[in-house]
Amino acid sequence: MNSYLPKIINSKTFKDRRGFLQEIMKNKSKKFKFSLLVKSKKNVFRGMHFQEKKQQEKILVVAKGKIIDFCLDLRKKSSTFGKVYKFKLKQNTILFIPKGFAHGYKTIEDDTLLIYFLSEYRFKKYERTIDPFEKILKLNLNKKLIFSKKDQKGMSFNQFKNKIKSL
Repeated sequence: MNSYLPKIINSKTFKDRRGFLQEIMKNKSKKFKFSLLVKSKKNVFRGMHFQEKKQQEKILVVAKGKIIDFCLDLRKKSSTFGKVYKFKLKQNTILFIPKGFAHGYKTIEDDTLLIYFLSEYRFKKYERTIDPFEKILKLNLNKKLIFSKKDQKGMSFNQFKNKIKSL
């Protein structure tokens, strides 16, 4: 199971005097059926999100800007359960996030644009959030960041362990 971890995807980029063309995904299985475009101001934090049921694999593309990305392993049978993977991502970087991970990021540039490709639709009734200020996660976030109300009311990691039986 541990070979199935978040990782940077290297893709082909073709440049010429007009600009560039970057291959994001070649997928004949139509595995990714939902996509999102997200724009954020500088110093926004979004996360740590996951779906309790109908979990999502994600491909995240930084179309513009820079972020610090966090992936928390919530797979209870994994030897990396509870481990946070941290990535500094810049424009044109692609990150793969497997099922079973909570995900969040902090923007470090204004007008940051992210494109998500998701293997499953968004189901509000299954959406959950882990408290990003949970000390055990060691995200070292500044409380002056811009958060949604939902993200400020996430469950603790201990609540997750006790409430959610399997992921």
